[in-house]
Amino acid sequence: MSGGRQGREPGRHGGRPAARRPGGADRHRTGGGRAGSGGGGGGRGRAGGGSPAPTGPKATTVELTFLPGLADVLAAEVAEALAPAKPPVAVAGRDDALVLRHTGPLADVLRLRTAVAAFVSLHFDVPRPKSLTSGDHLARIVAAVYDSLRAGGSSSFRFEAAGSDSAAFARLAEGIRAATGLQHDEKDGQLVVRVRRGTGGTSRTVDPGWDVLVRVGPRPLSARTWRVADYPGAVNATIAAAMVRLGGVAPTDRVLNLMCGSGTLLVERLLAAPAAAAVGVDNAADALAAAAANLDAASLTRRVTLVEADALTAPVDGGPFDVVYADPPWGTLHGSHSTAADVHAGLLRAAHRVTADGGTLVVLTHEITVMERCLREADALWTPRDTVRVFAKGHHPRVYVLSKR
Repeated sequence: MSGGRQGREPGRHGGRPAARRPGGADRHRTGGGRAGSGGGGGGRGRAGGGSPAPTGPKATTVELTFLPGLADVLAAEVAEALAPAKPPVAVAGRDDALVLRHTGPLADVLRLRTAVAAFVSLHFDVPRPKSLTSGDHLARIVAAVYDSLRAGGSSSFRFEAAGSDSAAFARLAEGIRAATGLQHDEKDGQLVVRVRRGTGGTSRTVDPGWDVLVRVGPRPLSARTWRVADYPGAVNATIAAAMVRLGGVAPTDRVLNLMCGSGTLLVERLLAAPAAAAVGVDNAADALAAAAANLDAASLTRRVTLVEADALTAPVDGGPFDVVYADPPWGTLHGSHSTAADVHAGLLRAAHRVTADGGTLVVLTHEITVMERCLREADALWTPRDTVRVFAKGHHPRVYVLSKR
């Protein structure tokens, strides 16, 4: 039985840029950033009396986008992976973005698994985008582009902005091209530059100004390079990464993925940390072939056993398992609503049989009403520990974290 339906974001792949640094790019790199405000990178302020301010590690304002519902999961991952001096905060007016001040290598943000994308965030107190082409403003944007290129190379760029086909954006594109050597490809450019009305800054009571966001790397963080085999209904990789974190990770865990589909949960779990054992079960041969290809692309083939069997009835060797993951089918892609109750009830029973005492079951499902009823009927088997609602491409699945009684 194959995994539940979730799409993924397509990635864009690109090589190193044939970029050149303008003579003034570093000289004009200025500040204006404010922690938690969406402002620009660290600047060279002046202390009282005109003496130079003490310098320290460069601080970059980074905005992280995520699937709504996963803010707490991403914030916890940021604290663990990046250790910022202050925790990230929500971007004003948005339910899908956090902002933080990052003082380590920018490439570190590319390790985040539960973010959709990462951007260097700059704020400009200007009335309209055409002002961004002036010397100091353009130099800051070019510096951010170079920061992105050092973290992950690109060979072209594009704008995501209202009016991106205007003369003002044409001038901005030419300025970036002349300074970096990157080609402006308005449709398929790899490095994304977003321009939007400001969300924080110094003159908000008069004018919100404008924010410029330069994506870190040539593709979204959610576009996994290991995904070489697509399979209908594959779980979104950032949701899978969140499920892994919600279920807890220990290198001594024995993990099982019932209804493993194309292996997304298995890959994300084993990329998070080693496991004592890892098993995937599915009754579809083509799903297991896709899982094998993805595991091989992630160099994880030798660490996983794939079994073709009915996940609800077949015995599973290698248990008992400390953590069990499941992504039951929904809609008509791999099942039907009329069978959802039997599938979910059967899943709860099957997982209980193979889970170690005190172990964890993590389930992603779109059949919320069915799942809630099945949990009430299975209250002797499982204790709900956490529930997270996710918003992804018009769908609203929930992640259930359950402890075996």
